[in-house]
Amino acid sequence: MKKVTVLKSLIILLALSAFASCGGGSASSADSAGDTLSLDYSCLLTIVDHEEYTEVAVRNPWDSTRILNTYVLVPSSVPLPKRLPSGTVVRTPLSGALIYSSVHNSLVCELGAATAIKGVCDAQYIHERFLKKRIADGEVVDCGNSMSPDIERIIALSPDAILLSPFENSGGYGKLGQLGIPIIECADYMEISPLARAEWMKFYGMLFGRQEFADTLFSHTVKEYKALAALVDSVSYRPKVLIDRLYGQSWYVPGAESTMGRFIEDAGGANPFVEYKRSGSIGLSAEEVLYKAQDADVWAIRYSQPADKTLDEFGRDNAIYREFGAFKNKKVYGCNTRNVRFYEEVPFHPQWLLNDLIMLCHPELLQVKGNRYFTEFVIE
Repeated sequence: MKKVTVLKSLIILLALSAFASCGGGSASSADSAGDTLSLDYSCLLTIVDHEEYTEVAVRNPWDSTRILNTYVLVPSSVPLPKRLPSGTVVRTPLSGALIYSSVHNSLVCELGAATAIKGVCDAQYIHERFLKKRIADGEVVDCGNSMSPDIERIIALSPDAILLSPFENSGGYGKLGQLGIPIIECADYMEISPLARAEWMKFYGMLFGRQEFADTLFSHTVKEYKALAALVDSVSYRPKVLIDRLYGQSWYVPGAESTMGRFIEDAGGANPFVEYKRSGSIGLSAEEVLYKAQDADVWAIRYSQPADKTLDEFGRDNAIYREFGAFKNKKVYGCNTRNVRFYEEVPFHPQWLLNDLIMLCHPELLQVKGNRYFTEFVIE
């Protein structure tokens, strides 16, 4: 037990050291029996490959001094080793998982492991055709709303793991955490860059026995993303980019260290809220957003409704929208997520969104073609 404790301490120290540099390091030995896999972008993952298992440490996104969770991946084809480090043991590949988010369901399908999905939450947001058919045919169980899932259905389902997104100060998982089912906390959305989030596909590939495919897919994503970003390296004009709109009383804007903030920068744009040195979004009032971004050149809005929104309709949603320069200059672009697979695709294909944002910021760059998500609001 003492050796295991010492080994665990070394793993955590190595993880914190790796997180400080946020990727870019070369593979190195974690201890005499394990090798740390090189991650080039992720700040939250450390993966150590051992002879009998793989140890994955997930840093706490809200407290950099702590580990959120540690997963010990053991192939289901071999007996469970007698001596394992502390952590959540997961037998791989998963063959009957419950996956809360359409984002991760979509990736697992793309990795070729759709039949390993046994249950989902928020089924109404799933666009993946094969998965929708399996839900309709009763082959995949709908466990209800991800914020308050049907525990009885989950118990009856008996999945071999539950993949969900953690939240700050959530207070744990209540009865769900008492079922003895491994809970995989998918904190990829808290990474500080698009490629850092996308790199989590390597971890998910390990979980579902599709590691090689995931590695290849990620390499392709990086190549395309970096080629696009290089097109705007030398641009002298960086238009201000405003994102989204009011939701209730708050307008969630991207912090300087958020993935959307990085998207704007990599697209050759300027984030009006760069002063907020935070990852994730910051909730502001409409008046605060108007004060800081009234002169925004480009406005990209995500919304969901049956018919595509028009500019006049958008202006009627809230009178303050008409005060922004981008609205007055008719530089407002919309992505109707009811009909477009934005949320399912972008986390693991960030190059597709980057392409759109470059087109919005720098239409003069003729090398960039095609809008996948954002189109100009129709003027009535």
